[in-house]
Amino acid sequence: MHLHGTSKKNELGHLEIGGVDTTELAKQFGTPLYVYDVALIKERARSFKKAFENMGVKAQVAYASKAFSSIAMFQLAKEEGLSLDVVSGGELYTAIKAGFPAEKMHLHGNNKSREELKMALEHGVGCIVVDNFYEIDVLDELYVDGERKIPVLLRVTPGIEAHTHDYITTGQEDSKFGFGLLNGQVERAIEKVLASKAFHLLGFHCHIGSQIFETQGFVLAAERVFEKIKEWKDRFSYVPEVVNLGGGFGIRYTEEDAPLPATYYVEKIVEAVQKQVKELNMEMPEIWIEPGRSLVGDAGTTLYSIGSQKEVPDVRKYVAVDGGMTDNIRPALYEAKYEAALANRMNDKEEEKVSIAGKCCESGDMLIWDIALPSVKPNDLLAISCTGAYGYSMANNYNRIPRPAVVFVEDGEAQLVVKRESYENIIVNDIPLKSKVVK
Repeated sequence: MHLHGTSKKNELGHLEIGGVDTTELAKQFGTPLYVYDVALIKERARSFKKAFENMGVKAQVAYASKAFSSIAMFQLAKEEGLSLDVVSGGELYTAIKAGFPAEKMHLHGNNKSREELKMALEHGVGCIVVDNFYEIDVLDELYVDGERKIPVLLRVTPGIEAHTHDYITTGQEDSKFGFGLLNGQVERAIEKVLASKAFHLLGFHCHIGSQIFETQGFVLAAERVFEKIKEWKDRFSYVPEVVNLGGGFGIRYTEEDAPLPATYYVEKIVEAVQKQVKELNMEMPEIWIEPGRSLVGDAGTTLYSIGSQKEVPDVRKYVAVDGGMTDNIRPALYEAKYEAALANRMNDKEEEKVSIAGKCCESGDMLIWDIALPSVKPNDLLAISCTGAYGYSMANNYNRIPRPAVVFVEDGEAQLVVKRESYENIIVNDIPLKSKVVK
């Protein structure tokens, strides 16, 4: 298993993260357990911000909180001077409870409810990323004459889809998100927003994909957006104050992955925008990006206790852990791949190939297929790396399994930031049937 951030093998042959022995974490907090390397999150946040500073460009680095949301995580993002991308009333509420400054929040979503939009306006969020005409109409209705105009970005679909090393350009712009860049939708949206006294049109937003290991897709998206900005400058006498080019920066899950440094993504994005701005003879807009996975993904490790084993002769050996698709649904959902190690026996040689099974009543509840490990024993501690993004945030109570606890580790100290659910938590919203009245 590749060791990320402060992770290392200590003198006892145990996995250590943030200066804390993971075997001690398992004893204190139980398993399954999400462990976050706070120093690595800080390092990533600072590298994105520093890259913009070095380029001399005004920018906002907004943490895409769908990757992992909690009060403690939002407090950490605030401490690091990040902005915050939230996509629901629940994420917005959590951010408010964390004391995150509303003016640095950006509300996203393709179907924001009237209640969510009202909540955002009441708290004075810094920007609403408008996704459709329905939203424009609702916000127009909610606006109170004389109050601060509603700051908005229009989300556009540039007809580019990027994933890992590939990107695809699609004329039909087939996406549930945003206004089509090439079919006249954006122009209609601009007209509606500029004609209304409710809005302050900050600029435009686009997002081209996730787990991206190259920069060409971002460059091409910037070129496409600025081609249209040239038209809008002439047609509407409008130039954007902000251009948000989204996120999707990749991380290393396995040796097959080769992500670029944060600075490289930023440099290429800034250079692409600077080139376009120079050609259009316009003022440089503020550039916003939205890293999520690349801030927290490889900072997270999940610890499991090993239980049963099953040998299928001449086929495979199954090793079961006390979690599974309830705490990491990504392998079942889209065949995500991970690396792992025995956290309590890091010095032992790999002796057998096994497959890591979850405990849910689903044949598809498999965390890793065919991984080489030392000969495993019951109660060994298995660590799966790079589970910091979309692990806890997509966790569920299938089979009524409680969701795990979350701890932050840094400088030899561990802090519980999300409690483990109890069985009582599982039934807290259940309402028993009323007894029938017998006459």
